[in-house]
Amino acid sequence: MRIHLTLLALTLWLSACAHPGRLPVGEPQARVVARLGAPTGEWPADGGGRVLEYATGPFGKQTHLLDFDAEGRLRSVEQVLTEARFAGVRVGMDQAALRQWLGRASEQFRVARPVPQTVWAYRYEVTHCQWFMVGVGDDGRVVDTAYGPDPLCEVLDGSMFPS
Repeated sequence: MRIHLTLLALTLWLSACAHPGRLPVGEPQARVVARLGAPTGEWPADGGGRVLEYATGPFGKQTHLLDFDAEGRLRSVEQVLTEARFAGVRVGMDQAALRQWLGRASEQFRVARPVPQTVWAYRYEVTHCQWFMVGVGDDGRVVDTAYGPDPLCEVLDGSMFPS
C-alpha cells in the first residue's frame, strides 16, 4: 500500500511540473517541448513566431495555447476552453481559425438538421455537466454554436446502466 501511495504522489508531482500554465515567460520553445512532449497542434503566430497547442482531450477540459516569438521564446500561455473564449466564435469563421481559437475539439460528429454540419464539441471546466458545440458546415465555416448536456455525464451518473 505504501508503494502505491508513493507512486501516486510521484505521478502527481511530475504531472504538476509539466503543466503548461506553470511555464515562465521567456522559456525557449525547445525546452518547453522537451518538458511537455509533442504538441497536439502547431501553427504560425504573428511576427514570425509559433503557437503550440496542448489539448487534454477527448475527456480533458483544458487546452493551452502557448505563444512563442520569432526567437522561439514563450510570450504567453492561455487556457482557451472558457465561456469567455467561446463567446469569440462567430458565424462565418472558417475551421482553421476555429482550431486556432479553441484548439482541437473533444469530439466531432455529423448532424443533418437544421442544416448538414459537423459538430465540434468541447468539454470544459463548469459546475454543471455541459459542453460547448460549434456547427461547421460542409463549406468549412461556422454556422451556429450552442451549449448542451455532455453525453459523458449520462455514463458517469449511471443513468445509462439500468439497475
